[in-house]
Amino acid sequence: MTFAELTLNQTLLDAITKGGYEVPTPIQAKAIPHILKGKDMLGSAQTGTGKTAAFALPIIQKIEEAKKHGDTKHVRALVLAPTRELALQIKDNFVIYSNDIKVRTTAIYGGVPKRKQIQALRRGADVVVATPGRLLDLMNQGVIRLNKVDTFVLDEADRMLDMGFIHDVKKIAASVPKHRQTLLFSATIPKSIETLSNALLSEPIRVEITPENTPLNTINQSIYFVKKSDKSALISDILYKEAVTSALVFVRTKHGANDLTKLLNASGVLSDTIHGNKTQGQRQRTLKSFKQGKVKVLVATDIASRGIDIDDLTHVINYDMPESAETYLHRIGRTARAGKEGNSISFCSPQETHLLKSIQKHIEMKIPVEGDHRFKIEKADKKKNKSNKRVANGSTKPPHKKGKGKGKKSESFDKFSKSSTKSYKDNAKKYKVKRRSYQGK
Repeated sequence: MTFAELTLNQTLLDAITKGGYEVPTPIQAKAIPHILKGKDMLGSAQTGTGKTAAFALPIIQKIEEAKKHGDTKHVRALVLAPTRELALQIKDNFVIYSNDIKVRTTAIYGGVPKRKQIQALRRGADVVVATPGRLLDLMNQGVIRLNKVDTFVLDEADRMLDMGFIHDVKKIAASVPKHRQTLLFSATIPKSIETLSNALLSEPIRVEITPENTPLNTINQSIYFVKKSDKSALISDILYKEAVTSALVFVRTKHGANDLTKLLNASGVLSDTIHGNKTQGQRQRTLKSFKQGKVKVLVATDIASRGIDIDDLTHVINYDMPESAETYLHRIGRTARAGKEGNSISFCSPQETHLLKSIQKHIEMKIPVEGDHRFKIEKADKKKNKSNKRVANGSTKPPHKKGKGKGKKSESFDKFSKSSTKSYKDNAKKYKVKRRSYQGK
């Protein structure tokens, strides 16, 4: 199938050709015809499948046709996204596709001053891409009205619910006309998404490209069983390999992200971090440096990962195991984009084996175990440790109480005592992290 067969107009076809696209992806081929007909849609597709174009192209065409009839003063399409990065990515796609069409797109999101966003809205916008919090803020100020919206899109809806935006989404949905087209896209379709779709969508067309519990076939997954205290040294070993040209590393906390980044830089691996405490300007500069290859490693938390769209990302590393199977799929979906292959590596300590079991049950496969590394442990170590506590008469030894000595080292690099005066280079040496000569690509 070609884009021309999808009944897109010639201006859009020219824009698609300029962008280097030749044939529609499966989600585009299935979704675009229904969206052009005005149908509501519940779409399930993993990241990197061309989902944004699947709704952006028909929306642009519909707005262009509406403008021919003189309607040019209202917001015609509203796209909600869970994060600032994803909102900017979607906005950029709209701008690219509508380069030769007079369709104005603006993005509104938190973390930056409102003034420029308010000015953009007052100049006029046909498409608004927004995060829920900032949009509600501007709605309450009377800056934006949604009473003329024809198409309402929720992108990465599962992530929006995970982040606690359900009430904001419902408030925004109540502010757009009841007679509208609603498109809901989600990487996974849990019961909460089905409930939301039942509330917002009317007789929707359901489009599912890749089964929600199946990772992309182009991702090589592996598990490294390792003690928590050895993770920092293991990741240094892995990142020094020539095959790892760019890596996105996921950690659980913002403080853990900062500490790991400092430790990697101290060991000679150029790294940077992105998380919720960074300003929007800092996050954009960090992403730009990573995309340009100025840094080899980007350490991130889950909340900042949506919208990280890098075609040449070779590795995703789960330094901390994700708390849910859905989060695992979201993480590894950052690699193997645009038809390329990718690699997913997960560090699993004895305390995290229950998370691994949940993931493997969800994706219906056992992830291959990588045993060729210097910190290899058996995954049953935790059980062995418990059994060793029993004495001959069957009683159990009282648990050993660890003191909180000043400057003492905890089990992991991210729990150094605040009173410790050791430098990160000293800590790197203490934790068996070797100084590397690597200085970037």
